[in-house]
Amino acid sequence: MRMILSAATAAVFTLSLTTTPALAALGDGLLGQLLGGGDSADETTDNSPTESQPETVSDDSADDDLAGAGGRFSAPFAEPTISVDGEEIATDDRCIPGADGSLNCKPAAGTVAVLGDGRFVYLNALEGTENVELSIVAEFGEVSVNDQSRVLTLDENDDPSWARPTPVDGGANPDGADSETIASGLPGVPDGALSTADNTTKNDGALFCADVVFLADGSMMAVGGTDYYTEPGVDGVPVGVVELEGLKSSRIFDPDTNTWTQSGDMQFGRWYPSLVTLADGDVFVASGVTKLLKPVYPEQPLNSGRNVAQTETYDIETGQWQGNGEAAQRSLPLFPRMHLLPNGQVYYNAGGQAFNPFGQAYDQALWNIVAAYDPENQTWTDLGYAGLPLRLNEIGLGQLTSTLNPTTVDGEQVQSLLSDLVGTTLDDPTAAIGQLLETPIDGRALERTIGSGMRGSTFSAMLPLEPDANGGYHEAEFLTAGGVPTYVTVGSPGGYLPVSSSRIDTVTVDEEQMSYESRLTGPLNQPRWYSYAVVMPDNGVMIFSGGTRDGVVVPGLEGAIRQTERFDIETETWEPMATANRPRTYHNTAVLMPDGRVLVGGHSPINTAYLSFTNLDSLGLADYSGRDPSFEIYTPPYALRDDRPVIEDAPTELETDGETFTLTTDRSDIDQVMLIRRTATTHLVDGDQRAVVLPIAARSGNELTVEMTANPAVVPAGQYMLFASHEADDGTRVPSESTPVSVQLGGDGEIRQPEPAPIADRTDGGLFSGGTGSAFDGSVSPLRPVTDLLSGVTSVIPGPETAITGAPGVADEGAALGQRTFDLLKRTVRSLPGAGTGVVTDITNMGGDDGNDTGGDQ
Repeated sequence: MRMILSAATAAVFTLSLTTTPALAALGDGLLGQLLGGGDSADETTDNSPTESQPETVSDDSADDDLAGAGGRFSAPFAEPTISVDGEEIATDDRCIPGADGSLNCKPAAGTVAVLGDGRFVYLNALEGTENVELSIVAEFGEVSVNDQSRVLTLDENDDPSWARPTPVDGGANPDGADSETIASGLPGVPDGALSTADNTTKNDGALFCADVVFLADGSMMAVGGTDYYTEPGVDGVPVGVVELEGLKSSRIFDPDTNTWTQSGDMQFGRWYPSLVTLADGDVFVASGVTKLLKPVYPEQPLNSGRNVAQTETYDIETGQWQGNGEAAQRSLPLFPRMHLLPNGQVYYNAGGQAFNPFGQAYDQALWNIVAAYDPENQTWTDLGYAGLPLRLNEIGLGQLTSTLNPTTVDGEQVQSLLSDLVGTTLDDPTAAIGQLLETPIDGRALERTIGSGMRGSTFSAMLPLEPDANGGYHEAEFLTAGGVPTYVTVGSPGGYLPVSSSRIDTVTVDEEQMSYESRLTGPLNQPRWYSYAVVMPDNGVMIFSGGTRDGVVVPGLEGAIRQTERFDIETETWEPMATANRPRTYHNTAVLMPDGRVLVGGHSPINTAYLSFTNLDSLGLADYSGRDPSFEIYTPPYALRDDRPVIEDAPTELETDGETFTLTTDRSDIDQVMLIRRTATTHLVDGDQRAVVLPIAARSGNELTVEMTANPAVVPAGQYMLFASHEADDGTRVPSESTPVSVQLGGDGEIRQPEPAPIADRTDGGLFSGGTGSAFDGSVSPLRPVTDLLSGVTSVIPGPETAITGAPGVADEGAALGQRTFDLLKRTVRSLPGAGTGVVTDITNMGGDDGNDTGGDQ
C-alpha cells in the first residue's frame, strides 16, 4: 500500500515549514537559481504551477498577439444538468445530493475518444469517491458505483451538447461479477464473513480503469475495468478494506446508435491493461492486475504478488479472446506503454503505472527492459535497458526476460540463452567493455543514468513515421518526458518526485531484425507528473496538465501545472506555451480535434491522502474538492493564422494497398501529407496513437498524387484524420484542418516493406549507442536531476502570505472532515447488530444453498 498521510497532519507540517523565514526565503536565493536549471527567473515565475483559482482567459478577452505566440484556451464548459432521483436538474454545481443524502455528480473525462464524425465519447473515473466520509480504503467498496459514459458534440460555433449512451454505465456484469476473492471456497467461511463481493451489482462492472481502442469499423472497445468490494468486509457494515478486482469484460460502443454491447470475455480479469491494434486488425492485450490491493491467487500461487503476465489476442472476426501461449508471457507494469512497430511487432517502451511506490510485482526489475512482441511467433525479444546504450538482443540476451519468468521456466531455453551469451563472449570477450568505455561522457551523464529504466506516470508518444528514400518505414521514434524515474539503484519502478528529463528511444527495423538506441533531448521547463501528450499536425508534440509530485503516492499534496509545453522535433527542445484555465492532475485527458485544436478535460483525483476529499487549494495545491467535469479547447498558434491550407478534395476511404490517390488543396506549396489516427485514450495511454507522413509522388498545380503505404503495420485499419501542410516563410509548418478517412486492410494483408535506404553507419559501430540529441549545447545544468528533486520537495511549501491567508480554508476543511468521520462512526455502530444477525444466518445456512448468494443492489 502507498503511504497514508493525514490531511490535517500535512496541513500542520506545511504551515510550520512556511512560517520559518529561512526556508521561505530559499526560493529567492541560490536554491531558486538552481531550481531553474539554467532558466531565467522570469521563466520560473511564469511557470509557477501552484495557482489554484485562475482567471478565465477566453478567446474574446485574450490579446491576439500574445495569445498567438503560445496559443490560447477557451473558457471552460461543462454538462449543464445532473440526474438526481430520476429527474434532470440544471445546475452549475459539480454535485447535488439526492433524497438519501448521497451526492450525484457530473462525470469527468477520465477516458475519451474522438469518434469518426467528430463527436467525443468519454467515461467517468472513480465514481462515488465524493461520498467517502472518512477513508476511500475503508469505504469505497460500499459507496462506489459503475461509472457513467457520455457523448459530447460541438457544433460549428463550439456550442456543446450531450447525449447519454445506453446503458449509461456500459452494462457489464448485469448478473453480478464472478469475483475471485481470497476466501472463495474455503471450508467453514460463510459468504459475507470475509468479503462483500456478492452483495451488489451496482459497482461490479465499472468502466473505470479499462483501456479503450478503436476497431476497424469505427466502433470503440473497452477492455477490463473494475469490480469493487470490501475484503475483509461484512454485509451491512459500511466499512471494511476495499478491493479493486480487474474485469474479464470487453464491451463495444457503437457510435451510430450510442449503445454499449458485450463482446467476448478475456481469460484473465485485468485492471489497468493496455491494448494495441495489430497489423491484421486483431487486438493485443497485456498486463493489468486481477486483484490490486491483495493480489493473492490460491490456485496460481506463482502469479500472486504481480500483474497478469499472460497476454491475449482478440479475434476481430469472431469477437473472442485467445491466449498467446507461455512464450508470450511477460511481466509488465500496469498500463504499459506499447506501440505497433512497422514490422508488425508490439514495442514496450519501459513506461507504465506503478500504482504503489514499491511497485506491484516481485519481478518488477524486469520492467526496465524495452522489448518487442512478435504476434506471428508469439514470443518476446529484449532490445535494451531503457535509456541506456546497451543493446541486449545483439549480445545474446534477447530472451533474458522470458527465461527469467518464474511461471514458464524452460530448461532448454535457459541452456539456449547461456549458449548464445557464451558464444558471443568467446567471439569478442572485450567487446561490451570496450564499447562501454568508448561511450561519450558529457555533462548530462548523471541525468541519463538517473532517468534510465522504467518511467512511471509518463507519456510515450510515437513521433511521426516518415518514409525513407525507398518509400519504406524502417525507423520508429518514441518521445517520453517527465514522470517519476526508477532512480536506478533503488530497484523500485515507482518514485514520488517527477523529473524534467526528456528522451527519444529509436527502434530501427528490417523485417525481424531490430536495434534499439536512446538519446536525451532538451529537458522540460519544469518537472511534470502525469502530463498528457498530443502529437500535432505541425510535427510538434504538445503536453497538457499534470502535477509537481505524484498524486497517487500522497493524493492532494501536488501542485497543478496549467502551463502547456511544445516539443520541436527539429531542435529537440521544449518551449513553454499557453496556460490553461483549470488545474488538472490525475485522470486528466487531451485529444487532437479534427480541426487541429485540442480538447482538454478530466481531473478526477483520489481522495486526499486516501481519506475523503479535503481541499487544500487555499495553500496553492491542486483542487481536491472533487472531480472536474469541465472541458476547455486549446487553439495552437497555427490555427490562429490566415494562411492555413484548405483541403478541397480528398478520398474518404483508403486501403493499405500501395496505390496512389489524388489530393487537391487551395495552395501549390503543400509539401507534407499526414494521416493521424483518431485518439482513444485513458491514463496517458493510446497504444494506437500514430502520425504517418505519406510520400508525395507527383504534383500538378494544387493537385497532389500521394502514395498510400502497402504496409498495414504502418497504418493499421481504422479511422484517421488527413492533414495537408506547408512551410511558411517564417519557418512555421502550417497544417490544414483535416478530412476524415477510413483506412481498411488492403491486398493480402501481409507486412511488406521495400529494402531500407542506405543510412550513415553508427558512430560507435558496436554494442552500445546513444547520447544526447541535437539539443545539448551545454546550456542544461549538470545538476538538473538534483534540482528537479529539490523543486519537488520545495514546491509543496507555500509562501508565508499564502500560508496565512489559506489557514482559514484548511481549518474549515478539517472541521468538515471531523463531522463526516463522526457521522460514519455512528452509522457503523448502528449497523453492527444487524450485520451480526446476518453472519449467524449465513453460518446456519452453510449446509445448504439458500438461493441468495448473488444478492441484489444495496
